Amino acid sequence: MADIAHLSSPDLGGRLTGTRDDLQSARFVSERFTVLGLKPFSTYPNGLMTTEVIATHIAATPAPVIRLESKERASVFRIGHDYLPILDSPSIDVTAPLVFVGYGISDPVHQWDEYADVDVRDRIVVFLRGKPDGYPYPIAQADKVRTARQKGAAAFLTFTGPLLNPYEARRGMGPLPLALYNQTGPDSSLAGAWIHTDLATQLFSERSLVEIQQRLQAKNPQSFQTDMQLHLAWLTTQENGLLHNVMGLLPGADPSLANEIVVIGAHRDHFGKQGGLWFPGADDNASGTAVLLEITRALAGSDTKRKRSIVFVSFSGEEQGLLGSRYYVQQTLSMKSNVVAMINMDHAGIGNGRLTVGVTGLDRSMATRAGERAGIKDLLDVYGFFPGGDHVPFHEVGIPTITVVSGGIHPHYHQPTDSLETLSAEILERTATYILSLVEQLTSEH
Repeated sequence: MADIAHLSSPDLGGRLTGTRDDLQSARFVSERFTVLGLKPFSTYPNGLMTTEVIATHIAATPAPVIRLESKERASVFRIGHDYLPILDSPSIDVTAPLVFVGYGISDPVHQWDEYADVDVRDRIVVFLRGKPDGYPYPIAQADKVRTARQKGAAAFLTFTGPLLNPYEARRGMGPLPLALYNQTGPDSSLAGAWIHTDLATQLFSERSLVEIQQRLQAKNPQSFQTDMQLHLAWLTTQENGLLHNVMGLLPGADPSLANEIVVIGAHRDHFGKQGGLWFPGADDNASGTAVLLEITRALAGSDTKRKRSIVFVSFSGEEQGLLGSRYYVQQTLSMKSNVVAMINMDHAGIGNGRLTVGVTGLDRSMATRAGERAGIKDLLDVYGFFPGGDHVPFHEVGIPTITVVSGGIHPHYHQPTDSLETLSAEILERTATYILSLVEQLTSEH
């Protein structure tokens, strides 16, 4: 809890990748690894793997604005509650009408084109996040943004619909806007914001969002023009910086197995300060970083000699498209065959007391046995592949992965309210105990 308090404190400013705050948090982890006696890993004797990145900020001054403009009234909406600018949005200062485009999908090949009957040129498009159940093909936020730009939109707004699918309900997706990045690249970027579901309801008060979603699920397009105008304005600044992954090695004791590696990782970065809001990132992912440090302490100080080696990695850049873990995998690809498994920990401090475990490339019974050894078998929910997190680049190159998150709803996910006071020491301890049990199996069993 003390480590989380430090990592999520104003002194580290939200740990935005590519900033001095990111470097300070990297030094904190690096110094702890050194004190605990970890060895240099590969060709990185100082324990730091760095690469160039661009850190993007939504400026606090002038203050970001989203304002409804009409003859009857002009309503100014509140950043952090009513909306959050997409964090890698370009600067914008525009007033334009709104056009609703359903889920924002344009796929004529598969007979699903929500732009077919509306003109969005120089307008602000509004679309639901996710996709309808009747559309079986993958679609990402970045795909929708590229489409809106290609169609000539001036900007976009997105929001969570009132009808949640089972995955959204399990994740605790609510009406609040979330901090996130477009991840489209400079050639296809478009300014936009995530808005509160209640704001969307207000903007389209003459229609029922529930009925709109129901019709979309039935493959009935619901796009329409409006005469309603919004004013969007904010200033985006960028700075060149360095991403810092921190690594340390605990060598195995068996000469015949010491060249085999178990990677244990957690991302350290968060959103920093955006639009006058500070994002502490206590649960996401100071919690996983603190568990990583506690596991390191327990393993480095243990008299037990483990057969395989362990590489501990504190990643940066996870929130910006898994930049740190992708770079790590790229740089260590020649050692891929040596990696027995990668264990990833993310938002590990809030929830219902259960642990959610995602397993790829390994028998799920192994995860259950680790729960038995830790005395928490009945508190595990074991699944297959998780679609997001720093385990993904490892999975993509064929390395087995295990992802551990605390189960249940995380109400402060990607919010400025993600602070130390919301975390549970009991859940953190349970996560660490379970990870240690996993490591015991992976480093000792043939």
